[in-house]
Amino acid sequence: MVRLREARRAFAMFYTPCFWYLRENMTITLADVSEIVRGLRQNGGRQGFLLAAKLCR
Repeated sequence: MVRLREARRAFAMFYTPCFWYLRENMTITLADVSEIVRGLRQNGGRQGFLLAAKLCR
């Protein structure tokens, strides 16, 4: 549950630079966490990359 909560928080925080191609009101599920991690690694800068690493634990 913590991983899902963190993924939802990351999606909201990094929506514009990383997830602009997804619906803004999208409901994030466990199946979406891998896409969140990918977006954070590619476009989230250092902060996003570190957050992606945290989500992968």
